[in-house]
Formats: sequence, structure tokens, C-alpha cells
Amino acid sequence: MQTQTRYYTPEEYLALEEKAEYKNEYRDGEIIPMTGGTTNHNKIAGNFYANLKFALRGQNYDTYIGDVRLWIPRYRQYTYPDVMVIQGEPIYTGTNTTTVTNPLLIVEVLSKSTKNYDLGDKFIYYRSIPEFKEYILIDQTKYHVMQHNQTNDGKWILTDYESETAVLELNSLKFQINLHDIYEKVNFADGED
Repeated sequence: MQTQTRYYTPEEYLALEEKAEYKNEYRDGEIIPMTGGTTNHNKIAGNFYANLKFALRGQNYDTYIGDVRLWIPRYRQYTYPDVMVIQGEPIYTGTNTTTVTNPLLIVEVLSKSTKNYDLGDKFIYYRSIPEFKEYILIDQTKYHVMQHNQTNDGKWILTDYESETAVLELNSLKFQINLHDIYEKVNFADGED
């Protein structure tokens, strides 16, 4: 017996999301429930956000964590990145301030259930955003950060960091952080989702 997938318009998704008790992503007509985050996931995203937010004080950037939705029109995707930075003013879609379209930087903390999507299709979708210049992926099971930077000629360069003493230096804005600070109070023995 075959089950039929129900497809939704972006408007139907947004109406459902307003009433939802938990967050869902929208992938070209399909509504995908987001998995719950682990304490390690939360600590890593929070550590990165806090350090970045503090470093960018008084500058022309807005930093967001987890609850701000991103619309990617070319691929009809709504998603909730772990951390986003927008240079200048956010460009909203719709009639409220819950969904933005113009991040410069996106940070995702990887989990077993989303790792392949974050590394593959989601990165393709993000690259369609004209303002998007840098993508940071953080493993929650060990010291490992992947940094993708767009060069001036449109190519993407990958740099891996795998040591507690390594220092991640962003190219899209003036900020650096050592991996020890990203992983502060993370217990790798706790596992992940």
C-alpha cells in the first residue's frame, strides 16, 4: 500500500507554522518536522552566537539564533539556521519580521539526522542567496569545524579545523574564535540525536 505525500503551498505552511507547537522546515511543498536539539547542540550554537554577538557590538550587523526563519525563494525552502548574520538591514518576506532572506553568514551545528542534508542540498540552497558568503558547519561529537568561503570569483573554498587549539577566522566579517571557546562545556561522551 502506497501513501501519498501531501504538498502544501508556502502560504499554507506559514499558516500552519504560526499555530505549530514545534518548528517545521518547508522543502518545496513538503513540511518536515525539525528534530529536537541536544544539550551539546544548544551549547555549541549558544557559544558561537554569544561570542559573535559580543564581537560585532556597535557594527552594522544583526546576529540571530535558531528561531528566525530563512526563506530561499529559488528552491522554495523555509529553514531555521542555528546562527545567521545579516549585514545592514534584514530583508523580510511576508508581512511580519519572522522570516529573512539575506544572510551573509550561516552556522549549522551538525547532528546525525541532518548532517548529510546540511552538507549537501541545504548548502546548494544557501548558495542561491546573493548575500551569502560563508558557511560554518560544527560537529557536535568531536572537535571539527568546516568553513566554506566564497571567493571574489564565486568559487567556494573549504577549510577544516580539527584541534581544540585551532582558531577559526571568518572571512565574511572580522571575527575569530578558537575551537575551545566554541566547544566550551560540551561533553562529547553525551552523544547526540
